[in-house]
Amino acid sequence: MTQQTPGQDSVKRGTILVIDDNPDIRRLLQLTLENHYVVLEATDGRSAMQMLAEHRPPLVLLDIMMPGELDGLQVLDAIKHDPQFQCTLVAMVTARGQAMDSLDARMRGADAYFIKPFSPRDIRAWVETRMPTTQPSQVKG
Repeated sequence: MTQQTPGQDSVKRGTILVIDDNPDIRRLLQLTLENHYVVLEATDGRSAMQMLAEHRPPLVLLDIMMPGELDGLQVLDAIKHDPQFQCTLVAMVTARGQAMDSLDARMRGADAYFIKPFSPRDIRAWVETRMPTTQPSQVKG
């Protein structure tokens, strides 16, 4: 998880949870978004569910293929079927590039689907058009 210095999050526009087992992808997304958002990280489905419950981020960037008990589609299902996360936006960021993969994720409720290798600029633009900006982020520490 990324730690914030006191007062730093007051200029941020919200919190984003990045869920990916690849540290390079997490770092790229962190660098892409950290100037305007608090970026939290999870490395697998189980830790993702814990972070979701604790921080309730309004937006999640989620890989499909991850090790452990829950893959990204199972996390997506859990988010979209839980009333407390009904307003949470989920963008899949994955190497699974077949049309059926994208369709499956969309049918399960994914709000966007980015294929690796992705353009950080495209993800930032998508986030900026959808992220709530009315309240500063609050990170529990």
